[in-house]
Amino acid sequence: MLDLAKGVTVIIRMGDVAPFDFGGLEIRDYTAGEPVSSSFALISVPPGAVHPEAMSLRSDKYYFVVSGSVEFVDEGEVCVLAAGDFCLVSQGRRFSYRNVSDEPAALSLVHTPSFEAEAEVFV
Repeated sequence: MLDLAKGVTVIIRMGDVAPFDFGGLEIRDYTAGEPVSSSFALISVPPGAVHPEAMSLRSDKYYFVVSGSVEFVDEGEVCVLAAGDFCLVSQGRRFSYRNVSDEPAALSLVHTPSFEAEAEVFV
């Protein structure tokens, strides 16, 4: 566990973070279980993969498209995001996304405050 009171710099190597499957999305949660104010994850989104409609009762979500593209739906409004695009989903807003292309996509995700599974609501 990190001792943030000491003012540390933390390096976490991708190979040290085991991915897990979330309905076809491959998620690497770099800060899982750590006492941090924000959390960080990388998400691989294969063609056809879908993040179901959800909302967070706790966190704002900061999505950055690293590669590929995804169709993002925020409160029913559809927008295609491509590499280099950013999307902020505020706490309490309903959202979903899916990869409608033939190429994989990759997203980075920051939760502020940090991710807690109990605060996520799936519709």
